[in-house]
Amino acid sequence: MKKSIFILMFALLFVGACDDGFEELNVNPTKPSQVAASNKLTAIIKFISSERYDNWRAGMIYQSTMMQHISTTAGYWSGDKYTWNRGYASSLLDRYYGNAIKSIEDLQFQLEEESAPEEMKAIVRILRVFAYSRLTDLYGDVPYSEAGKAVIDGIFLPKYDAQSEIYPDLLKELEESAAALGTGTSEFGSADVVYGGDQAKWKKLANSLMLRLGLRLIKVDPAASQAWATKAIAGGVMTSNEDIFYLQHDADNKNGIGEVFTADSNPRMSKTFIDFLQGGNDPRLPILAARRSDGSTAPEDLIGFPNGLDSPMLLELTGEDNTDAYAEPNRSIITGETTPMIFQTYAEVEFMLAESNVRWGLAGDAATHYNNGVTAAMKHLSLYGEDAVIADEDITAYLTANPYDAANAIEQINTQYWAATFLNEYETFSNWRRSGFPNLTPVNYPGNVTNGTIPRRLTYSESEQSTNPDNYAAAVAAQGPDVLTTRVWWDAQ
Repeated sequence: MKKSIFILMFALLFVGACDDGFEELNVNPTKPSQVAASNKLTAIIKFISSERYDNWRAGMIYQSTMMQHISTTAGYWSGDKYTWNRGYASSLLDRYYGNAIKSIEDLQFQLEEESAPEEMKAIVRILRVFAYSRLTDLYGDVPYSEAGKAVIDGIFLPKYDAQSEIYPDLLKELEESAAALGTGTSEFGSADVVYGGDQAKWKKLANSLMLRLGLRLIKVDPAASQAWATKAIAGGVMTSNEDIFYLQHDADNKNGIGEVFTADSNPRMSKTFIDFLQGGNDPRLPILAARRSDGSTAPEDLIGFPNGLDSPMLLELTGEDNTDAYAEPNRSIITGETTPMIFQTYAEVEFMLAESNVRWGLAGDAATHYNNGVTAAMKHLSLYGEDAVIADEDITAYLTANPYDAANAIEQINTQYWAATFLNEYETFSNWRRSGFPNLTPVNYPGNVTNGTIPRRLTYSESEQSTNPDNYAAAVAAQGPDVLTTRVWWDAQ
């Protein structure tokens, strides 16, 4: 009996002594407890570029056709006809919150927990601003302060923050992030598939995004717009095409827009866009467009297709419903699955500097910035390969034939901005709403839901009405009806 008690006591003491290490015995030593921050950064950048689903629906089907870069007779291309497909309209929300936003919030939390260097935090904050700005620009009031916090804070039903509150915070984040960056190489290193860890380039991006978001305020708060533009310019924005914010895709990580064109043969180049390029003898034309039937890029062969037509309407108008004689995006150059996804360019920055000079006398000479912007927009097409290189003499000839017009500066600058952001339709749509240029003629397709006006936003997820009904209802009550014609806060009438 005494022997049995002694054995039991010894066993309990042994277990107690080993208790501190017992949990480690139940952990797989080959599986890390936390994914490395650098790996998460790479994933976030790819999530921001996103996939075919939302690039097809929100990006191309809606925005590219509303902005009259693209046109088609296909009925499911709703943006071409101002019809309403809720699932298509909400596609960016549906993908970004589940991928990019959740991952960004998680990485921010991890960097704080690990006491990571401030420059690493700053880079993630800049990406966070970009992702949220894309969301709020497209939808208006969106989940922000409570978004992506299901695991971190147990918030499963986030509130929708007012865009008027989101924007000041985004700009503050950019200002603080720029201040935290130096000139060395970030500890993210090669995991940073945008700039390779170059802090100076991230700093330029922060200020360039600040300039973009600052100018967004021009209609709703001109004084704040000027103040932020002044601050961004003083901080140092992009200075060459080497600073472009883009992701180079490859066979293992395909460009979502490229995948759209692989899957869909319907898109044609809008008559509005082709007419603009042809009217100025623009050397970009044979790079951006090709005739569908035979791939010809001769300018005289490139005919733009009008927006707002379906096959029966085309048949009635022309006697045929075949669109092969019209131009489409040049599939041999710009629509590949391994092409770059471009988020912000040096050309855009130069156009914004030109506008800032026209409006407020900032940044030097408007004509110089305009010429720099056009030049950069033509030269950055080389990102698509050797066949997209435009000779210097062709650029000079274009600028000579299409000189800066001080009397019509704001329209001219922003029309060139529209041309330069082809395929970056999120930015095209936002800048058109901000500036009002180019002057686009709306379509009036039968059964459209906008009374023949170009939409001003896309709409929330239908699922939110059932899964997050109170916050959805509060957002609609604050912002206005959840329809395509409701304006976001900065898009003041």
